[in-house]
Amino acid sequence: MSLPPSNEQFIRRNLRYNFTVNMLDGGFFGFALGFASFITIIPLFVSQMTDSAVLIGLIPAIHGAGWQLPQLLTADQVSRAKRYKPLALLMTLHERLPFLGLAIIAWFLPKLGTQTALILTFLLLIWQGLGGGFTANAWTNMVSKIIPPELHGTFFGAQTAAFTAFEAVAAILAGLILDRLDGPLDFTLCFLIAVLGMIISYIFLSLTREPDSIKTATDLLPADFWEKSGRILRSNHNFSIFLGVRSLSQFAVMGFSFYTIYAVWHFEVNEFIAGVMTTVFLLANILASLLMGRWADRWSPRKVMAIGALGSALSALLAWLAPSAEWFYLALVFASLGAVATWTIPIALTNRFGSENERPFYIGLSNTTAAPASILAPIFGGWLADAFGFQITFIVSALCGLLTAAVLYFALQDPVRTQTTIPQPIIRTPVE
Repeated sequence: MSLPPSNEQFIRRNLRYNFTVNMLDGGFFGFALGFASFITIIPLFVSQMTDSAVLIGLIPAIHGAGWQLPQLLTADQVSRAKRYKPLALLMTLHERLPFLGLAIIAWFLPKLGTQTALILTFLLLIWQGLGGGFTANAWTNMVSKIIPPELHGTFFGAQTAAFTAFEAVAAILAGLILDRLDGPLDFTLCFLIAVLGMIISYIFLSLTREPDSIKTATDLLPADFWEKSGRILRSNHNFSIFLGVRSLSQFAVMGFSFYTIYAVWHFEVNEFIAGVMTTVFLLANILASLLMGRWADRWSPRKVMAIGALGSALSALLAWLAPSAEWFYLALVFASLGAVATWTIPIALTNRFGSENERPFYIGLSNTTAAPASILAPIFGGWLADAFGFQITFIVSALCGLLTAAVLYFALQDPVRTQTTIPQPIIRTPVE
């Protein structure tokens, strides 16, 4: 289904503006998560309450799976919406408010006790993850609508870079706070600054300009998302392979969650060095996001994902062989390729399957079917670490990375881009 000329002109006319405000939305969202990172800050906070590698590994799993799991459940509502922004603004409150709860828990931790605080922390993490998941389908469709298809990879890569740049600065500041302040002020202050970043991000998101979509009477009728999803899976074998490789890729990156904890426990690095390691990963992620997003548009998102999977494998091998903490700097550089290939590039690739009206179902299937693997992979990695040591977790991650790359290169085919807009002269964007 093509956009009408009036909508196409509106989108092109507001491209620079929408590109900018959504970059700032992503940037300040990243700033917030730099102070409340699911890879470093929150695991360090939880490590004050437990030394279980399984529970620590569950933290990014809850975030990732919560973001993915509900997306198919919202596909029908999103597919019938004329505008996606109101849904995104309403639901995103549920992925932002929990950080205020974490600040409260951090401040009252001495009085709450570790067991109560641990339970409350995980309840908030579940709320935050599911809030992101109920937001994601509407948000992804909004962005896919206001950004022309030939710039999807570029935009998602650039927004990830903005997110990561802001997060990198915040990670350094968070490391200084944790190193120089005593509890409970240290983590409380980090989580409160995260709340501030979320508020600023929300303001920029609300400034997005989105035209109404033209919906037929049939489009506005409720659909059986199970029946429609089943029809997509039966008729599109290539998409089914893509869903399988998305799940497999979660096991390729499961070792990343344990790099910081392993360096702290095994090589006795301090919290400031842990923050520097995070910054190295984030800076590498900026460059990887910009390059891989642009390559996905101009070359092949499938092949770019395969390169990222090889990066995951090499990263895990370096972590396994590391004789000192310094090796993890290089491991984190290659991990950035895997992270972009696992989370950013699949968004652009998913948008190439199906028409505009079918997109919410493809997006929902792409993420919801990957959710079980997102949950199981870090738990499995944590179990391996508890039972056999972190090195075994890294070895299994490397093998899964190699297998993911092989499936992407030899089994998956590049989908034909579905034309959803009327061809127009390409407008230069801020990243060109």
